[in-house]
Amino acid sequence: MIKSIFATTKEPFNRQDLKPMSQQKHIIDIIDIIKIHAGQGGFSVIIGEPGVGKSVLREHIESWENERDTTVISFSRTMHTYLTILKQLALSFRLYVPTKNIEQELINTAFKHVQQRKTLYILIDDAHLLTMEVLRKLRLLFERFPKKHNLVLFCEPDLLHYLTLNVNQDIRSRITFSQTIKPLNNDDLERYIVKELEAVKMGINTFDVGAIEVIIRAASGNLRLCRNLCYASLIEACREAKKIVTITHVNQVLMQPHWRSHDELLKQQVKS
Repeated sequence: MIKSIFATTKEPFNRQDLKPMSQQKHIIDIIDIIKIHAGQGGFSVIIGEPGVGKSVLREHIESWENERDTTVISFSRTMHTYLTILKQLALSFRLYVPTKNIEQELINTAFKHVQQRKTLYILIDDAHLLTMEVLRKLRLLFERFPKKHNLVLFCEPDLLHYLTLNVNQDIRSRITFSQTIKPLNNDDLERYIVKELEAVKMGINTFDVGAIEVIIRAASGNLRLCRNLCYASLIEACREAKKIVTITHVNQVLMQPHWRSHDELLKQQVKS
């Protein structure tokens, strides 16, 4: 619908080749630091609320798999049990061994990769869902890996709270690098909107000033919310065969239940 109305071959806010933006300098810096720590057996923790850019960072690191001297193993769909992670790790290494031998075979394979002058990056998404017992087992396993690797946990702030407890100091003391990804400011979000429109050769005036102001206020620095709201607002405009997104179109999206605040939903239920 969007492509036909705006006569473009690609849709904005719906692309799969997202990369860290220039204004996300902190993410670009994190990428460089993760590479440095991988030389000495890194244990990195990337913290942030949902939608602030952790996935963009993870997907960028995953793209390093195409490099000749890099092996990237990413867990984004796991039950977060120790055995499940081991099995997925073995599958990524193309290992088919009995469960009782899986740990030792993983270690042996990791050494073979490093002997081939490769650096290992093991990424675990939603790591705040890991129990401390599982995380402790993973820490013990990766300590037996060759030094040329980096275990990177992507998590929400909850994990940081558990790591500060005295009982978990053995894990916390082994973290070599941690960073919090902060929400974008209003100028950053506006530049993101303009960049997305330019990338598919749509006019930067596709969203009028009022629409952009409402989108930025509703997104509150959350990149994912901004992207979803922009895309949904474009669809609302296309439904009316309009080429300019206005406040009316944005508000039509914000009226949907999943955009309504908890307090507003409670008031609505009381009135009904």
